[in-house]
Amino acid sequence: MRVIALGGAGDMCGFAVRDLVRCDEVTEIMIADLDVDKASRLARELGVRCRSMRLDANVRSELARAIDGYDVAIGGVGPFYKYELEVASGALAAGVDYVSICDDYDAVQAVFGLDAEARAKGATLLTGLGFTPGLSNVLARKGADMLDEVETIAVSWGASASDSQGYAVILHLLHTFTGLVPSYRQGSTEMVQAGSGAERVRFPDPVGEINVYRVGHPEPVTIPRYLKASNVTVKGGLSEGELNQVVKYLARLHLTTSSWRKDLLGRTVKLLGPVLFQLGKPRSPCSAIRIDISGKKGGTAKKLTYGAAGHMNALTGYPLAIGALMVGRGEIVAPGVQSPESCVDADSFLAELGKRGVVVYQGEDFAERIN
Repeated sequence: MRVIALGGAGDMCGFAVRDLVRCDEVTEIMIADLDVDKASRLARELGVRCRSMRLDANVRSELARAIDGYDVAIGGVGPFYKYELEVASGALAAGVDYVSICDDYDAVQAVFGLDAEARAKGATLLTGLGFTPGLSNVLARKGADMLDEVETIAVSWGASASDSQGYAVILHLLHTFTGLVPSYRQGSTEMVQAGSGAERVRFPDPVGEINVYRVGHPEPVTIPRYLKASNVTVKGGLSEGELNQVVKYLARLHLTTSSWRKDLLGRTVKLLGPVLFQLGKPRSPCSAIRIDISGKKGGTAKKLTYGAAGHMNALTGYPLAIGALMVGRGEIVAPGVQSPESCVDADSFLAELGKRGVVVYQGEDFAERIN
């Protein structure tokens, strides 16, 4: 299996590359990144099956040429609101199956515009297979399949700013707290104010309780396409409570309302990171997810809760690597634009995560391991 990793020198995609290179069936990995020096260092570190190249995701024709001939392309080029449509289009032009960790709702909406062409070509474009979206969608599918009727799927995530400080991650966080974002309520999509709806949510240890808020994420866009749920919501927040307020304040000042403004602000935040990320920094920086699925089974009300905690690069990179392997092996054969809940077998996926040390629990006390 030959894999090209787009944005493969980044924190998340680079973690997936490290996992893939340990698989004997992966015979070659091309690490393609704008930062060719970083890509070259990673390729040299990982050995003879890895190569590197410079790739500018702004040039679609260059993307298609680079991707052509590979079995699977994995996408970690962020921020995704800028690049996911371009990268997915490049993979489609090359006729190569694509798996990404896209976590911006508007980018996912745009990629679904490629569905008809992808189906006609027999190509799979699997968008949003990371932490959230990704693991969140798989767990939503698992829980929904255990109920006769699904009322609400509530996705919550908590993260420490110190757990991942990449530039694209900063831009994504600013984007998620900006403007009106989609939520799915009573069977229809509605736009809600990002940063509203404060709620205190308990996550698996060591993350514990965090204040979370409505944020812009893909789950309310994709899950209703495949699962019959009346409500799909996403809330997220940082362990460092002070930083939640900073991000919300910056959004209220309209400093995040355009791409260039986010770029400027993101560079400033990155520069101030060594100081800024110390505000309320937890003893053990970590990230976590919680999925609450409520509905009925046999006419009786039932609620299922799943959760997992770990470092952001593992929670994101492992799902990307597993997805690439499943597509490359032919375990996922689903032409068109797909999201994880539409085509990923939950039990197989969770078993692979468990082999890699990512434990998923069920129950509100997160006492029972399911993988």
